[in-house]
Amino acid sequence: MADPKTDPGLADRSAALDLLFGVTYERRLLSHQSLPEFLLPSEAARANRLALTVLRHLGRLDAVIKPYLTRRPKLAVQNMLRLGASELLIDGSDPHGVVSSIVEIAKRQPRTNKAAGMINAVLRKVIAEGADAFAATPPQALPIWMRKPMHKAYGKDAVAAIEAAHERPAPIDITPKPGITPDEAEPLASGSYRVARGQVTAMPGYDAGDWWVQDAAAAMPVKLLGDITGLRVLDLCAAPGGKTMQLAAAGAQVTALDLSDERMDRVRQNLKRTGLEAELVISDALDYTADAFDVILLDAPCSATGTIRRHPDLPFVKSAGEVEGLTKLQMQMIDHALTLLKSGGRMVFCTCSLLPNEGENQVKAALGRHADLSILPTDPESLGGSADWASAEGGLRLRPDFWAENGGMDGFYMALLQKA
Repeated sequence: MADPKTDPGLADRSAALDLLFGVTYERRLLSHQSLPEFLLPSEAARANRLALTVLRHLGRLDAVIKPYLTRRPKLAVQNMLRLGASELLIDGSDPHGVVSSIVEIAKRQPRTNKAAGMINAVLRKVIAEGADAFAATPPQALPIWMRKPMHKAYGKDAVAAIEAAHERPAPIDITPKPGITPDEAEPLASGSYRVARGQVTAMPGYDAGDWWVQDAAAAMPVKLLGDITGLRVLDLCAAPGGKTMQLAAAGAQVTALDLSDERMDRVRQNLKRTGLEAELVISDALDYTADAFDVILLDAPCSATGTIRRHPDLPFVKSAGEVEGLTKLQMQMIDHALTLLKSGGRMVFCTCSLLPNEGENQVKAALGRHADLSILPTDPESLGGSADWASAEGGLRLRPDFWAENGGMDGFYMALLQKA
């Protein structure tokens, strides 16, 4: 029998199926799973890519497969069919190699070996008839607990555009130090740069610390602050450090805080590579005390629903109940952060969420709780955006379907607040 450690096409597909099972059955994020140590780096990368592709299109793949099934198969079998259909319809892989490998993997597992013949038959049907059905099926739908508030806030057409944007892998955006023009990169209207996908550490300027990876949307909250030269700035929830580096590069005296020493180690590494400086503090944000700051950046823990195009496993793992706890934490963090802010000081509140309760509604509630707090409306066009980025209360709402012709952006909410 073939050995998945040595046979091409088996090791990476088997690993991809393990990842899919971890997401769809065990409800574990891909980032919380590990791949077999015997995999070559290229095989590990392909296994991860295969799993991501299935998750981006899972609903469409199921729709293609369903007519050829008499009953719903076991999840392990369903994932094999999804993976095979994904390679056939999206990747354009060699049909014979895909079918033979998936069938071989099924044969060697006790829980799937009896389904090997059915898998072979279904995938051959997909080869013959599946392309038109796949093209006619809508993109992967968000779970109802995400869709409902988004429909209310943005409208049905906007949500459909967001779901379509989630099918496209995110490009790589970078933020350069002031005065640096990255090589082989496309300038964006916001001041970020977009590069072709590849090995980040091999790109020109990486070793020199000229830039760091940061989605264009994630780079905008710091830009709301304008000139911060010489100001004392607190970056709450700082890891992995993109905004910390922006603040330091802009000339601020930065204190970067994060709860996790492991996550903060990434900030240390990034600061060392770029030659930028910041004071690093390991602490629970709600327990932290210090002399008042001129500026605070609160990139609060959130559902991360704005990053689904990068992390298509999120809708299968996150739940509405988890978001309720996060919104309460965000409220507490806003209230505590204001005790660390000078009178007249400014605070940016932001989240990489598409849910209004983690953005617009959170800010409106904070303004209602604090009579000394106001919002400073921002002109989105000054950030390279358009008027429809502005939200009613004065913040900015960014969505994955914005800049669709250039590859989109992460979903983000941000608001610039001032303490009287």
